[in-house]
Amino acid sequence: MTQASPSSQPSSSTQPSPSTQPSLSTPPSPTDQASPPGHLLIIGANGGIGRQCVEAALAAGHHVTALLRNPANLPLTHPQLQIVKGDILDPATFSSHLARIDAVISAIGVKGTKPTTLYSRGNAIILQEMKKAGVSRAFFISASAIEISPVLPFYVKLAAKYIVQKILRHMYADLRKMEAEIKASNANWTIIRPPRLTDQPATGHYRYSINSFLKNCLKISRADVAHFIIANITNKTTYKSTIEIAY
Repeated sequence: MTQASPSSQPSSSTQPSPSTQPSLSTPPSPTDQASPPGHLLIIGANGGIGRQCVEAALAAGHHVTALLRNPANLPLTHPQLQIVKGDILDPATFSSHLARIDAVISAIGVKGTKPTTLYSRGNAIILQEMKKAGVSRAFFISASAIEISPVLPFYVKLAAKYIVQKILRHMYADLRKMEAEIKASNANWTIIRPPRLTDQPATGHYRYSINSFLKNCLKISRADVAHFIIANITNKTTYKSTIEIAY
């Protein structure tokens, strides 16, 4: 595969549904960032991707404020880590922590198949409080099966449409609402749409696409999703963009 840096593809002010444009190669590792370390607010920091984002951000030299409902669920200590208790549905519990924040990573999630509004309501509140605090950069986690990719193998498309989307219909309905709200905002947002997630360690080697469908987008580890996020905090080609990522 031809190597390309993240900056080789121009950013777009519009957000079309992903097309079949070529994918890009792996971005630089977090420790190779040209931009200086910043202050990150990671919401849902005890979840699979959230916890990995905390660890990757600290390894890259960032200062991290980790927000979660039960701080005991994140048994980490680090001189550049602050763990705070908060609920995204109650902005009074976290709005003060947006002061001096350079970027927000929302890694909130729900388990089960029941109806939910956490993604749309929670992230709408986050965007609202970011705007008040003058914070513009943010990452949000969605899912690749929210749309049926035309470049997936036939059997995977069938499984996504008739199994995954039906079983998780309530979650996907709320994710679609969430994405619409994010795209209507003035934030410099990036929506990550990972496929099947694994608990394998970070490799730093994966493919991704910007505002396009990624061929054979089948699986990725939570650690490598975090790797991508932390490596692209200040990458303007990912602003106002939807990302698919996979091995």
